[in-house]
Amino acid sequence: MIKLNANSPGVPLSEQWDAYKAGCKLVSPNNKRKLDIIVVGTGLAGAAAAATLGQLGYNVKSFCYQDTPRRAHSIAAQGGINAAKNYQNDGDNVFRLFYDTIKGGDYRSRESNVYRLASISPEIIDLCVAQGVPFAREYGGLLANRSFGGAQVSRTFYARGQTGQQLLIGAYSAMSRQIAEGTVQLYSRRDVLDIVIVDGKARGIIARDLVTGEIERHSAHAVVLATGGYGNVFYLSTNAMGSNVTPAWSAYKKGAAFANPCFTQIHPTCIPVHGEFQSKLTLMSESLRNDGRIWVPKEKSDAELIRQKKLRPEQIHESKRDYYLERRYPAFGNLVPRDVASRAAKERCDAGYGVGSTGLAVYLDFSDAIERLGRAEISARYGNLFQMYQRIVDDNPYRTPMMIYPAVHYTMGGLWVDYELMTTVPGLYSIGECNFSDHGANRLGASALMQGLADGYFVLPYTISGYLSHEINTPPIPTTLPEFHLAARDVTDRLARLKKSGGKESVDHFHRRLGKIMWEHCGMSRNEEGLTKALGLIAELKAEFASGVKISGGLKEYNPELEKAWRVQDFIELGDLMVRDALHRKESCGGHFRQEYQTPDHEALRNDDEFAYVAAWEHKGRDAAPEMHREELHFDTVKLTQRSYK
Repeated sequence: MIKLNANSPGVPLSEQWDAYKAGCKLVSPNNKRKLDIIVVGTGLAGAAAAATLGQLGYNVKSFCYQDTPRRAHSIAAQGGINAAKNYQNDGDNVFRLFYDTIKGGDYRSRESNVYRLASISPEIIDLCVAQGVPFAREYGGLLANRSFGGAQVSRTFYARGQTGQQLLIGAYSAMSRQIAEGTVQLYSRRDVLDIVIVDGKARGIIARDLVTGEIERHSAHAVVLATGGYGNVFYLSTNAMGSNVTPAWSAYKKGAAFANPCFTQIHPTCIPVHGEFQSKLTLMSESLRNDGRIWVPKEKSDAELIRQKKLRPEQIHESKRDYYLERRYPAFGNLVPRDVASRAAKERCDAGYGVGSTGLAVYLDFSDAIERLGRAEISARYGNLFQMYQRIVDDNPYRTPMMIYPAVHYTMGGLWVDYELMTTVPGLYSIGECNFSDHGANRLGASALMQGLADGYFVLPYTISGYLSHEINTPPIPTTLPEFHLAARDVTDRLARLKKSGGKESVDHFHRRLGKIMWEHCGMSRNEEGLTKALGLIAELKAEFASGVKISGGLKEYNPELEKAWRVQDFIELGDLMVRDALHRKESCGGHFRQEYQTPDHEALRNDDEFAYVAAWEHKGRDAAPEMHREELHFDTVKLTQRSYK
């Protein structure tokens, strides 16, 4: 039976992190050398954690499925990283960042974790500057800031449209130093397929060498998952095609609660779908909304002519354009949070004002900014993003407005963790996007990089020491234990079953079908009828997959289809849990928009009396329904109010 205890320090919010650090148990340098830690994932959270833990003196084993940690999906983050530095002297501070994050998440996140994140944010920037991250600077040399959605201050630090790449190079460099020092051992091209539990504690993993197909056992005194989100359950998303839920899902099946799985973010600024057999979507950074204005034609007839390619957007006069975000949300305009902007775009397109060949697109227009600032300045700010757009769409955004439409981007749900970032399995930690803790029902732009680096560099190295302080007399965990044998056998048997399924359809065939079910019934908007239907469709798909998937190649060799099959099978099971979570939450909040629960202005309508809690789901067995546990959310500092960006 899972018991949820946030373990937040019992002192005033602003003092909690300092109080925790002052009172937490430590491990001496001599004892750190006796302790092994496995870190799965080498994105910002995983690389930062491995580097820091290695530098502290622990023996770290780092795993990634890519050929190099530098290919982790954190590299794709574009727009920036938030921090309460107040360089612009525009009224920002730690509390305002905390408040904006709580409000942006529609009051469905834990105050203690969010305040800690905000308070740590300035230290992240200092560390990254020391690493040589080339943040943009003002003429006088000070670091530059720009604004992002959900805030009325400029607190986002950036390196053009390559912020994630530059931050990951910094974290990778720090980790590489520890690899050279011998405190971090890197295992690349490994698929982590199961978590090993010994006497109730996480003690290791089962991994498959993706090149040879060999099943490996690795042990440690603690396991850290930093494996990112599960947006690829929708098939089409902005995630890298290899991004998957498997390590987190295996942890769920071994006793780790999965929290708020239905909280998925739809990003408003993506290149629209252009073909039925497209494999992924491309994000255009939210930073573009600083200078780009979003609009659709005021007249349906003009929208129809554009869809027929008989009219170009440049030919539509200013008076015949509907800048709908500026009209509906004058206080924030184009910088409303992502969930608000996404729903507004969908509403306009559903009403018949959408553009592009499918009618599922709106314009992001830079003509005003180019006239005001000049093309050179816009190129300096967003040039690489404009180049990327032109290469994909074959249209020049300096002359013609970009076409954008919402797409699946980030997942706020994830493994449940307490204040120490430990899951409900002792010794198993979850950091970065892999956990649920900081973003509630909607993540503000530029906060993902902030959370990943905060967890990896500053939080986990403190919190894990309290657990490991009780393990200093535990010798290295042998991989010959029965629990490792059983886990390795289960993995081998499942791989064999997948290979012998003998079907005729490809893995992508089933993944694409799952994505369509999820997008149509558990996507940007949901309702009880659609969610109920989705449960049945997913059950049918699961049965068809078991006997109908075709996997060529062998078990003991490089076999991408086998990799995908395992991941898609996990996605199908996850899809069922997401739908159950969305069905039980009879309210609208953030990225979870139930059509039955909305204000007269078509905004999300929360039900704080009944649903101000974290829904943490417990796996009860293969054929049993999962059990939901509640972590009640208490707001002692922030007053619960209906979100308004008008």
